[in-house]
Amino acid sequence: MTELPRHSVSVTGVVFGHDRRVLAIRRSDDDRWVPPGGVLELDETPEEGVVREVYEETGLYVKPEVLVGVYKNMRLHVVSLAFRCHVVAGQQHTTTPEARQVEWFSIDDAQRLMPEARAIRVMDALRDDGPFVRVHDGSDLL
Repeated sequence: MTELPRHSVSVTGVVFGHDRRVLAIRRSDDDRWVPPGGVLELDETPEEGVVREVYEETGLYVKPEVLVGVYKNMRLHVVSLAFRCHVVAGQQHTTTPEARQVEWFSIDDAQRLMPEARAIRVMDALRDDGPFVRVHDGSDLL
């Protein structure tokens, strides 16, 4: 029997501050600004995974509010579940080699500095008519 292809499942935390600024990390591997997130562990729920990933990359504990959307990277076969979140505790700092910088961006800066495939998650999180299903190639929507 031939082994079937597998998808990787990730989570993304679109974290808004009280001033409508959005949390972003600068990735160490490709130097791009993105919302924090990463691969979901086998033994955790998506909500637990987004809390863990945001904490690992930023030092902030968040509470997931709502599923924003499902985003599939067609090139890498990664499906990411994005959640709108808010901070509940923590001290902002990078705590993992994956993130070399943590910043709060205005919505305009997020759209300008993030790849389209990541910025759309921020824009979708501002809407109330989701969740959305979108596909991309790692940078651009398809």
